[in-house]
Amino acid sequence: MAIEAGCNAYAAPLGFLEAGVREFAGQIPLILKVNDHDVLLDEADPMQALTSSVQDTLRLGCVGIGFTIYPGSTHRLEMYGQIRAYAEEAKRHGLIVVIWSYARGSGLSKAGETAIDVTGYAAQIAAQLGAHIIKVKLPTDHIEQEAARKVYEKAQIPISTLTERVSHVVQCTFNGRRIVIFSGGAIDSDEALLTEIRAIQDGGGFGSIVGRNSFQRSKPDALRLLNTMMDIYSG
Repeated sequence: MAIEAGCNAYAAPLGFLEAGVREFAGQIPLILKVNDHDVLLDEADPMQALTSSVQDTLRLGCVGIGFTIYPGSTHRLEMYGQIRAYAEEAKRHGLIVVIWSYARGSGLSKAGETAIDVTGYAAQIAAQLGAHIIKVKLPTDHIEQEAARKVYEKAQIPISTLTERVSHVVQCTFNGRRIVIFSGGAIDSDEALLTEIRAIQDGGGFGSIVGRNSFQRSKPDALRLLNTMMDIYSG
């Protein structure tokens, strides 16, 4: 489906790529997600297991690695150290580094996971860890930290619209010197998703990763949606 729609990359864990790489090799750039977790437990402080390697990435002909970090988790520093080692090896082989930076953990409220100050900082952390491409969730106008609220109010940083918030998150990555893409989130209506896509485009975002919003639709509907999304981004 990603190939037929004309997507510019497909990211997946080791098993998915090994199952299909022989059939689809060379038809779309591949990104190997090198750490993963299951959903059997709802942990207050999430962590991901290291499930594949840079050598697997090279063996499968991928263009880069993907890695998830959880700013806000008590395990965050361990994850930062892990991606440093992975990124060093990946870059030595000319691979790109994609970091999923999802604020989550006992250090944050539920609303704080997508707060504008937290999301912007999560993007900044990923940039400082050496990511070429950074994926974050779409931010709300909630401000989690009181110290941050004072800065936003004093500097009069505009965050009332989604477009303004996207622009701010992009600015948090060395003023847009890194590629920032956004999560498509849980499955939603075409209209709601496309409204978000237009806001991302208008705010200077570089794109979206929309797995669930694609494969949980019928293939014809998913292809139609993806094509519309790409038309918006290319416009």
